Amino acid sequence: MRMKRPVTICSGQFGDLSPEDLCQTMQAIGYDGMEIATQGHIDVDRIVTDAAYRKQYQAMLQKYDLRIGALSGHLAGQCVGDRYDPRLDNFVPAQVKGNPEGIRLWATQRMKTIAKAAQLLDVKIVTCFLGSPIWAFWYSFPQTTPEMVEQGFQTIKALWSPIFDEYDRCGVKLAFEVHPTEIAFDYYSTRRLLETLEYRPTLGLNFDPSHLLWQGVNPTVFLQDFGKQVYHVHLKDVRLNRDDRAGLLGSHIEFGDTRRGWNFVSLGHGDVDFEAIIRELNQLQYEGPLCVEWEDSGMERIYGATEALAYARKLNFMPSDVRFDAALKMD
Repeated sequence: MRMKRPVTICSGQFGDLSPEDLCQTMQAIGYDGMEIATQGHIDVDRIVTDAAYRKQYQAMLQKYDLRIGALSGHLAGQCVGDRYDPRLDNFVPAQVKGNPEGIRLWATQRMKTIAKAAQLLDVKIVTCFLGSPIWAFWYSFPQTTPEMVEQGFQTIKALWSPIFDEYDRCGVKLAFEVHPTEIAFDYYSTRRLLETLEYRPTLGLNFDPSHLLWQGVNPTVFLQDFGKQVYHVHLKDVRLNRDDRAGLLGSHIEFGDTRRGWNFVSLGHGDVDFEAIIRELNQLQYEGPLCVEWEDSGMERIYGATEALAYARKLNFMPSDVRFDAALKMD
């Protein structure tokens, strides 16, 4: 029988904890490992340049019996492909804040450094965003032309191809998370991105059903059609609240407010059909991490992370080794 997939957790939502405290906390809860946020819980520059630091970091993980399921390059990746606005300054070092070209150059180099760090740590997957120069054009007023959209996809290809080359050299894959504000944010934009990149194997998908469901996209159908490109899986839930007031676009109301038309909630408290997703992953023979991304502004996070692990463990069943009717025959 195949081994069960490891259940890991995204570290980004625990950015106020030191790496040591994070490891201690997740070991105590019972996680197998983590998707490590490179903006907070690991110094990738030192991983690449300082062998002593690298050994110390690996020893810390071993001490707590935790693995790295993936490194997260989401924030730097966003800065590679985005059209600048001041919100990006939150993701970058002081010396490039307010400098659009400086931000892009920093982010490009950062993503390459993450590839080298992953290689040295024997981590095979880096999760990421790509950003989008055309997200602001999603609603076609003022009018968005087909040429503007095509240029956006070609810009992403041009900006990211040198980064993809570095990942190929390092033997590391990128798993892009389909997400609002990205060049690919739903079903058809995902297909267009993959086609634009000619299905280059360097870039696959970080499958997160929560971002699809509230848009009206069936996550299971998405997984059926793009399953071969799935390199990493997030377990994140979303609850829909489509009453006669709440709109699909969130009304500029903060997450967690129950007036919203949808909210991210702790695993098992929303409307995502995770059993259907697991059955599809089994059919795809996916054996990578099931990574809990805990995002629930209405629930205390340690309680939520603990409960989410129990839910994920119960959910993490493997396919049968035999057909249920195999014995129903004459000798």
